[in-house]
Amino acid sequence: MASQKLIEKLNEQIKHEFFSAHYYLAMAAFCSDKSLDGFANFFIAQAEEERFHAMKFFNFLTEIGEKPVITGFDNPKTDFSSLEEVFQLSLEHEQLVTSLINNILEIAQEENHHPTVSFLKWFIDEQVEEEDTMSTLLDKIKLVGENSPGTLFLDGELAKRKFSG
Repeated sequence: MASQKLIEKLNEQIKHEFFSAHYYLAMAAFCSDKSLDGFANFFIAQAEEERFHAMKFFNFLTEIGEKPVITGFDNPKTDFSSLEEVFQLSLEHEQLVTSLINNILEIAQEENHHPTVSFLKWFIDEQVEEEDTMSTLLDKIKLVGENSPGTLFLDGELAKRKFSG
């Protein structure tokens, strides 16, 4: 049986995942406003992925006989100065999410709650991918600059991304 502390952290993660979706939608809106529809598409797909993550936590809680608790969150930042800032903040946000998931894993390991440990392994791997994606895109934006043909090339590439849960 999971402790109350562990259940609270799992429920908090639902909130963080839904916040991530909103944060990425705010970034999509910034990109769309700059006519960078491929970048907007990337962040819209990212938002769908974050909602999917939230529902994985929701479903896991119900599977272990616990009630998911849905809470609100602060408004995400919506005012960005540049594409580089958007990806810098995306990377920092993914690093925060990684630390939150690692914290939940540590609690689950301390409590020997093997179902949660097993469940979180997927998220540990996912966060490696998330951080790598944001870091790589940030590096590419820094490399090509924001007002270059390279930005339009990246925009075209990111237009192809689709979420496939």
